[in-house]
Amino acid sequence: MGRARNGGRCGLAFEVLDPAPVGVAVTSGPDHRLLYTNAMYRAQFGERPMGLPLEKAFADFVQKHYGKLFDEVYATGEPVVLDADPVRLDGEERFFTSSLSRVSLGPGEHGVLVVTTEVTEQINATREFRAIADERSRILRRYESLMRVSAEIIWVAGPEGEVIEPSPSWRRVTGQPWEEFRGHGWQRMLHPDDRAPTMEAWWRAVHGGADVWEQVYRLRTADGCYRHFRAQAVPIRENGRIVEWVGTCTDIEQQWRDRRRQQILDRANAATADLTSLPEMLGALADVIVPELADGCGVHLITDLTSIRQAGVPFVVERLATAARSGLRRLPPYSEEHLPADNALVRAVRQRRPLLKIFPKGAPPDNLAPAEFQVWLEANEANSLLTLPVVVDGAVPAVVSAVTCGDRAPIGWDDIEVLGEIFDHAHDALSNAIRFQRAQQVALALQHSLLAEPPRLSDLEITARYQASPSAAEVGGDWYDSFVLPDGVTVVAIGDVAGHDLGAAVVMSQLRNMLRALAMDRCEPPGEILTRLNLAMESLAEEVTATCALARVEKADGGGHQLHYAVAGHPPPLLVSADGESCFLDGATSPLLGFRHEGMCASEVRPLPPGSTFLLYTDGLVERAGEHLDRGLERLRRLAGTLAAEPIDAFCDNLLSGLPTTGLDDIAVIALRLPPAP
Repeated sequence: MGRARNGGRCGLAFEVLDPAPVGVAVTSGPDHRLLYTNAMYRAQFGERPMGLPLEKAFADFVQKHYGKLFDEVYATGEPVVLDADPVRLDGEERFFTSSLSRVSLGPGEHGVLVVTTEVTEQINATREFRAIADERSRILRRYESLMRVSAEIIWVAGPEGEVIEPSPSWRRVTGQPWEEFRGHGWQRMLHPDDRAPTMEAWWRAVHGGADVWEQVYRLRTADGCYRHFRAQAVPIRENGRIVEWVGTCTDIEQQWRDRRRQQILDRANAATADLTSLPEMLGALADVIVPELADGCGVHLITDLTSIRQAGVPFVVERLATAARSGLRRLPPYSEEHLPADNALVRAVRQRRPLLKIFPKGAPPDNLAPAEFQVWLEANEANSLLTLPVVVDGAVPAVVSAVTCGDRAPIGWDDIEVLGEIFDHAHDALSNAIRFQRAQQVALALQHSLLAEPPRLSDLEITARYQASPSAAEVGGDWYDSFVLPDGVTVVAIGDVAGHDLGAAVVMSQLRNMLRALAMDRCEPPGEILTRLNLAMESLAEEVTATCALARVEKADGGGHQLHYAVAGHPPPLLVSADGESCFLDGATSPLLGFRHEGMCASEVRPLPPGSTFLLYTDGLVERAGEHLDRGLERLRRLAGTLAAEPIDAFCDNLLSGLPTTGLDDIAVIALRLPPAP
């Protein structure tokens, strides 16, 4: 064996191949007897017996095709190369690259030279790389499939925050093409109110290298509506440097609505927790509705029970609370409105179901709302109006009007359901308040039945308002009246009977009727009429005191109009010129009625400038506990001067809304507007 290794048979010095870094083996003859192996070969394949044929020397692993290859090389002299050929040694698969070539071993003697290199590590590394590549390919295919079918949006941005890859899911949800989406074009799909805070947060994350970015914003979808999405992104780092951002956008509209619904209900419960008055409760709920569900809101009380079921009778309501989001003009909280039968509010009350009107921005249908409210809808670019009756214990004590404006989405049925839940949750509190309100409604209906509507005249405008005390459930003694005398002169009057109960209301009705009869009987100065009224009051069963102001608006000799008036114990009348100058008429004062006093009640004549407004009112408008009456009168004078250019209905409503009344007394107001100068 040693001689064979040393190549003694052929004169070849095989020992020079011992230190070779590759495995070397030599076989001889046609039966391929093993002649030589070097150290590397023996390390690769183990010690092998010399002189044995190939199939015996390597019986544990030589495959059948090896013998054929050796025969082929031996016979033809053409070398053969085996690339990464697998061999199983000791139960382990290993790989070798081998070359077989014919060599001369002596005269007429040949053999086969085998040179081998083990490539197991390279093959295993290649396999691992291919496995990783295949896995990444599968992950990529899954990712691409997910992008096509996922409800989420998946996007990729560069290290500076610009979108760098198309996102089929973004286009599917928003309809925005890649050309517009790329870079920073995606932000154009955000709601205008959400762009600035979203971009500020995004730049802060990008430039600050945040580990995660999260933001909730409204995204315009392909149908043109906005929905709430939660955006999340994480940075991809290589060697500590951010190379890109991978993010998702998840539709959370329903989650957002559920969470907002609960927050609104919690706020509504907190807002009404300590309130007992129905107007206060409804006013507090209006402040909850705006701006969460609407841009503007008004609450009307149904005060005239007699008109609910009578066809052709104007429907009388009182607006007692308003709310408007920042940037919109707020309507005065108080207004008395007479609505026709086809008005949306009247239909909602009679049908007891919400009515929703959606219309082009700033173009509400004609006669959708009272005149002042209609102008407000147009000026603030309203796009929808919801009229929602508030049903409590089977009754409709109030109606809520909610408005959306500008680019805000119109009120939807989800919002209507939330509004309904607000009042359902407040039902018990409203039910307690409605008991008092029902009694007050009956009293107020009786009060209105005792007060005649002012006459409609061709040259004069007359408007009256009666606001009951929210703290009292009985009729009061405040009253007003206006009528035309046989000589064509218009009379306006106002009074207040002491007390706040049914007895005071009865006396009020008697005095009003007596005053009208006395005025119609003789065309005499107002002071004389009040004197006769004071005498007539002695015929009443009880001792009664009352105040009264009476005025005749007469044609002046030189053209225009003059005022002939008298005041008995009543706050002084107020005269407001067309340019806003205002003053109290302090003349023609006499003691209050109900006490016999010497002499006649005084009268005075005063010219009335064109376009001026003459105002009579009861003390509930100006009196406050612990405050001198002069301060309340001065507030009234200043405010009335600022309202001189308002229509007479708005003039009265703004007085009732703008003055800090106590709410402990009824308020009656009657105003007369002169025609402007020709």
